[in-house]
Amino acid sequence: MKQTGSIKALLVKHEMILLWVIAVEVILFQVLGQNFLTAGNVSNIFRHSAEIGLLALVMTPVILTGGIDLSVGSLMGLCAVVFGMLVKVYGLDPLVAAGLTVLVGALGGGLNAGLVAGMGLRPLIVTLGTFSLFRGLAEALTHGSKSYSGFSDGFLALGNSDILGVPAQIWIVLVVGIVIWFLVHHTTYGRSLRAIGYGEEGARYAGLPVKRNISITYVMAGAVAGLAAVILVSRLGEARANAGMGYELLAITAVVLGGVSIFGGAGNVSGAVLGWIALAILNNGLTRISDYEILGEKVSSVARELSGLLTGLLLIAALALAICMKMLAAKRSAKQT
Repeated sequence: MKQTGSIKALLVKHEMILLWVIAVEVILFQVLGQNFLTAGNVSNIFRHSAEIGLLALVMTPVILTGGIDLSVGSLMGLCAVVFGMLVKVYGLDPLVAAGLTVLVGALGGGLNAGLVAGMGLRPLIVTLGTFSLFRGLAEALTHGSKSYSGFSDGFLALGNSDILGVPAQIWIVLVVGIVIWFLVHHTTYGRSLRAIGYGEEGARYAGLPVKRNISITYVMAGAVAGLAAVILVSRLGEARANAGMGYELLAITAVVLGGVSIFGGAGNVSGAVLGWIALAILNNGLTRISDYEILGEKVSSVARELSGLLTGLLLIAALALAICMKMLAAKRSAKQT
């Protein structure tokens, strides 16, 4: 009980640190940037990062089990192409096509589930393989260059309109977030994810359906990747094979930055959400820095090129922190014994 309490206290502390980071980001970019805290820009921050938010939410239960899914970005690309073909080639209604696209995503997640849970292969190796497989299929379907556009105004409104002053896709993110939050924090399924992350063998000996629950996480990740692909196509107005490229790393960064242990067993959905918001503000704010000059170099031109670098540094820092916390926990447990 004492150890559980200390873990909860650490998570609360981590979330408070993230809130301070977000506050500093907002102040910094408001001072250095142009029109950062306007209603239109705040709306754009969330509109343009909704897909990352969805992936971060669904990556949380995957990482809680001690797993990883490097294929979600590539699966988004495949699902985007499938959606474009269903609508523009086969003439399906966008709503029907969206449902089938989510199903294709779930099937892709099912492939990961079969290899990871069914065959006991390493998630890193499996999803690295399907990362290439899904992107390759998307490239093959489009012959490397073909894209689909000319979607109906009603469909494009999903990615570019507001509902009650909030970007339409954020309402979808909110619904998905509530569902995942409930599953992770208020069901036996969610509690089993932490047990699996702490020790898969121990969870199996405790009678938990380890294979089934791991499979659910990967299938769910695939389905949400399909949903994210539909939202991305509605925002860009184009379905192409390179959709979602690099999104998997942004999602993993958001989750780990949010305090979810990369080793599994610890973390929560709210932390992942804060990590997503921190990344979204960073990426948007860097594009709005004014043309100040330092040593004859415009800060704005350099800052816009630093987005990927800073994201990578954040991921490395979060991983290093996770390793340090694991080492400290091991030392404490050794002293107690």
